[in-house]
Amino acid sequence: MRIFAACAGAIMLFAMGSAFARDLILPDPALTPGAVRAGLSEATICKTKWGTDARHVSTAMKAQVFQSYGLSGNNDPACVRDKSGRRCEIDHLISRELGGADEVKNLWPEPYGTTPWNAVRKDRVENRLHKEVCAGNISLAEARKEIRTDWRVPYKRYFGNP
Repeated sequence: MRIFAACAGAIMLFAMGSAFARDLILPDPALTPGAVRAGLSEATICKTKWGTDARHVSTAMKAQVFQSYGLSGNNDPACVRDKSGRRCEIDHLISRELGGADEVKNLWPEPYGTTPWNAVRKDRVENRLHKEVCAGNISLAEARKEIRTDWRVPYKRYFGNP
C-alpha cells in the first residue's frame, strides 16, 4: 500500500511539474530571475526611444530559452496562437524600457494567444510602467520589482481586470 501511495504521489508531482513548466504566463523564477543593464541611468532610460534602438537577442539565445523551458520552439503547443497567428514572443521579464538586459536570464517564452493574460497585455503594462517612472510617479526600482514579481498586479492597477 505504501508503495502504491508513493507512486501515486510521484505521478502527481510529475504532472504538477509538467503543468507548471507549460504555464508561461509568468516565467519560472529559477530559469528567468531577471537582469538589468549595468550603468543605465533613469535619465537615459527615459530619453531613449525604445523600439528604435538595437535589441541584442540572437536566434541562438531564443533557442536556448525555449530549450530551458522544455519547449521544442515556437511551434510547441504551449505557445498558444493568437488570431493573427503569432505564437510565443521571447520576452524580457524586466522590459528594456525599464533597463532590462538582453540576457538569457531575463528572457522567457511568452504566448500571444492565452486568455486573459498574454504578451500583448504585458507589453501594455511595460509601456505604462516606463511612463510612470519617467513621470516620477514610481521609482525605477519599484517598477522593476513589480514587473519581476508579477506583471499582472500593475496591469490590474492601471487598466483593471482584463
